[in-house]
Amino acid sequence: MSAYPLAITEYGDGAVMVTVRSPDEGERRRLIGEFRGRVLTELPPGVDDIVSGLESLLVEFDPLVTTSEQVAFTLGALGRIAEPPSVMRAARAIDVPIVVDDGTAPDLVSVADELGLTVDEVIGRLERSTLTISLLAAAMAPMMDGLDVPRPVRRQATPRTDVPAGSIMIAGRNAIIQPFPGPTGWRVIARTPLRIVDISREEPVSFAPGDVLRFRRIDPAQAASIAGDFLEGAS
Repeated sequence: MSAYPLAITEYGDGAVMVTVRSPDEGERRRLIGEFRGRVLTELPPGVDDIVSGLESLLVEFDPLVTTSEQVAFTLGALGRIAEPPSVMRAARAIDVPIVVDDGTAPDLVSVADELGLTVDEVIGRLERSTLTISLLAAAMAPMMDGLDVPRPVRRQATPRTDVPAGSIMIAGRNAIIQPFPGPTGWRVIARTPLRIVDISREEPVSFAPGDVLRFRRIDPAQAASIAGDFLEGAS
């Protein structure tokens, strides 16, 4: 890997924001994901946490241990060092069953109205989408690119305070699965009966950035038979 075209700026007293200079959105997202992997393997001294965005890294540090200048210098050095090609993990295609009804898809009708589609057309587009995991967000939630919609989907004007685990949520042209109950401003249009994160397992998730998730609608009886099972492997 050649040098990364990084931009590093201070972000308050205890963090720096890292982005990639490129006019191409896909390249920015790919390179920031690659650079995140490099940072995690060679964590700068004093760094406490790395918060991933689709096109950015927020690198948080302890200001009693290091400074923003030192962290920026180390990150810049990591970005300038050429890395020999390595054997990459092969991307996998993972099948995710979903249920769609009034209880699991509270925003489906409003999303369909916004896009000028029927609810069946929205779910059909979701099932046909090639959704590639860009990054694992908070609580290892898979954030995906590639949602097949005619225009970006708006977020909720007022975030929901308690969305169930397994909720399939969309915003912009992205999709994400809620790993645990919690708040969100994304639009909820389906739910999987499977557990996608299990912290009691040695490998708490079966997916990684680069994998492709495919949603497949099932009926309530099928969902009941697999409710609580862990999302396993490749299809």
